Amino acid sequence: MPVRALARVNLAAIERNIRRLRDSLAPGTRMCAVVKADAYGHGAVPVARAARAAGAGWLAVASAQEAAELRGAGLEGPLLVMGALSHEELPLALEAGADVVAWTQDFMTELERADGGSSVGVHVKLDTGMGRFGTRELEEALQIAQRAGSSAGALRLRGAMTHLATADCDPDFMRAQLEAFQPFVDRVREQRPDVLVHAANSAAVLNAPKSHFDLVRCGLAVYGCDPMGGSPEERQLDPALELVSYVAAVKPAQPGESVGYGRTFTAERETNIATVPIGYADGYVRALSNNSDALIGGRRHPVVGTISMDNLTVDVGPQDAVRVGDRVVLLGGDGSERQTAEDLARRAGTISWEVLCGISGRVPRVYHRDGVPE
Repeated sequence: MPVRALARVNLAAIERNIRRLRDSLAPGTRMCAVVKADAYGHGAVPVARAARAAGAGWLAVASAQEAAELRGAGLEGPLLVMGALSHEELPLALEAGADVVAWTQDFMTELERADGGSSVGVHVKLDTGMGRFGTRELEEALQIAQRAGSSAGALRLRGAMTHLATADCDPDFMRAQLEAFQPFVDRVREQRPDVLVHAANSAAVLNAPKSHFDLVRCGLAVYGCDPMGGSPEERQLDPALELVSYVAAVKPAQPGESVGYGRTFTAERETNIATVPIGYADGYVRALSNNSDALIGGRRHPVVGTISMDNLTVDVGPQDAVRVGDRVVLLGGDGSERQTAEDLARRAGTISWEVLCGISGRVPRVYHRDGVPE
């Protein structure tokens, strides 16, 4: 019997996406692959290896634990922890040899006390409009950069960065952010021309060449999704993840018979209902109840009834062509039919990032290269 739910990840697609994104960069601009959140649900270590093989010189994560996982798997080279680091987490990040992001004098003091004699790369963050981490004050950012660059210890100024809030939806605000960032860039470069300047995420890489600077941080597009929510094909991106299950039961339904919790679907004609053993605990969210499709045998069938924790149900029609054991594609392609993360996001009222990251840990990941198992 097939595995109840499976995420199949095509590492060759990851490599193609990295190369496609690199081709859009100016000569000398470096690529950073963002592999936080277990590589957006794809598996951090295999994806990081594929990204490195395709020419991503940098990797980025959100936490010290994620950095330690990559180092523990033997991943070498530049690694940036982009998120906040508590007093307890900082030693783990430094032990992993990761660069860190700074925006307060207090954190700089913490770094100076904790560096332990090893070299620590510091990226100073100016908040130009995201409104989360980073200092809004140009002079404070410059002071922190100066402190990192002149530290008597092992600290060194490695980067000057900001985070674009609307590269996927509001180019005017993005341009305003870049304009606010430029004075910081200019003044840091006066003292440290070798500093790595970075701002661009996937959307900015695709839409705003002026944002590329020295390094770009690509996340969603690495995995073959369009950060603008459109068609990956139009962006020449190759979706890397396929979510599949199988038909575990098929039973007839007569007019008036209902399916699932709350009886949100009632048959209006004679039909057959296939039960598929995947549910919201696997990441196929309840918002897709009566609001998505399953691909079976190259045909599209509606998901009907309320999606439960471990199962969902599909109206496969009255002809009973679907059999127990048939493969079911919930995300990915089957024949000429395709259901993308962007499709599911639109239907669920969310974003493709959440669709991918929501695929839970109880769903095994298997890896291949265009169908050839790893």
